[in-house]
Amino acid sequence: MIDIKLVRDNPDLVRASQRARGADETLVDQVLAADEKRRSSINEFESLRSQQKTVSKSVGAAMGKLNAARKAGSADVDILAKEADDARAQATELSAQVKQREATADQEDKDFTALLRELDNIVIDGVPAGGEDNFETLETVGKPREFDFEPLDHLALGEKLGAIDMERGAKVSGSRFYFLKGAGARLSNALMAYAQSIAAEEGFTPLIVPTLVSPATMGGTGYLDAHEDVYHLESADLYLTGTSEVAIAGYHTDEIIDLSNGPLRYTATSTCYRREAGSYGKDTKGIFRVHQFTKTEMFVLCDPEQAVAEHQNLLRIERRLLDDLELPYRVIDVAAGDLGGSAARKYDCEAWVPTQGKYRELTSTSNCTTYQARRLNIRQRGEGGKTEFVATLNGTMLTDTRPIVALLENHQQADGSIHVPAALQPFLGTDVIRPPQAG
Repeated sequence: MIDIKLVRDNPDLVRASQRARGADETLVDQVLAADEKRRSSINEFESLRSQQKTVSKSVGAAMGKLNAARKAGSADVDILAKEADDARAQATELSAQVKQREATADQEDKDFTALLRELDNIVIDGVPAGGEDNFETLETVGKPREFDFEPLDHLALGEKLGAIDMERGAKVSGSRFYFLKGAGARLSNALMAYAQSIAAEEGFTPLIVPTLVSPATMGGTGYLDAHEDVYHLESADLYLTGTSEVAIAGYHTDEIIDLSNGPLRYTATSTCYRREAGSYGKDTKGIFRVHQFTKTEMFVLCDPEQAVAEHQNLLRIERRLLDDLELPYRVIDVAAGDLGGSAARKYDCEAWVPTQGKYRELTSTSNCTTYQARRLNIRQRGEGGKTEFVATLNGTMLTDTRPIVALLENHQQADGSIHVPAALQPFLGTDVIRPPQAG
């Protein structure tokens, strides 16, 4: 979530961010009203509690006087007894009021927090406004290949190579599931091994992560805001992750981390699951949009002042991978309405898919500023020992399915074989993938 102080001090900035996303601007005023109500309740609670402490002391004093009068046989015993009874009655009434006001304040704080969590991250200045089609192309790298034969799509190629089996995937699990077989399975493993080798060169610490996480972790990263696209295991109240970003982000929950030696950079390869809600009728053919895939992800925790530089570094690494895979691609600055709630800026790298005649997303990298860290309570110790929230960033190195689509289609040869880029050859053990019957 975002800093409530920012909402109080600069509500117009927050409104502008919501407007750029196509989100509800009135939520800003709802948050401010809830904040005022919450703060008022807290003040009333604290005022009543202060009165309660004063009255409690008066009860003690009245009881002390009464006990002393009784011991002395004073004629004022009855008067003092009434004073003590009155003080106790006032204390009892105040105690009930304090409990009621505390419960009200707690509920209003929960209502406020729930509203604040609905606000999306503040869009970074310069991000294009609008929706999915309003991105800005930053650079186009390479040229789409011109074929001197009729190119096949990735599914036809995959079936010819014995690499992709959609029919048996559907038989076992339903639509949008598949088997990678033979060269397809080897290509998947090679892509992940290659990505991890680059991650090691770039100084990332590898992790093996859980792919089932708690609601607190899922919500902390902002992915429950897109709950219709995630798989929930109700009996265990756990969520299957659509990216290892979720588990890595949760790794340092409720911690004060040491960034004195620079950002913490992690990477993980994991199986990912997405329901692909809302994609009915889109990319139903082949393995471009599926429910399960393997992905190698990068994740960074850093000082907020370093976040922009770290974002550029993640983009550089993604571009390095696509350059090495010899794929034509473009880099786009994703529009505000297509960012997702946690991201303040996102760059996508989209590879050319010949038979579709268009660029399709292969990698993305997002700067989430302090949004996720606030939800997960991840801080660093700053100057003077004061703690402050860190920034988090994520970036796809490679998935297996979408790069396989791009590799098969862009590197296909007239005889149905596939040229293997030099960078992948050590991991695949060959420079060409041939149909099984061709040996």
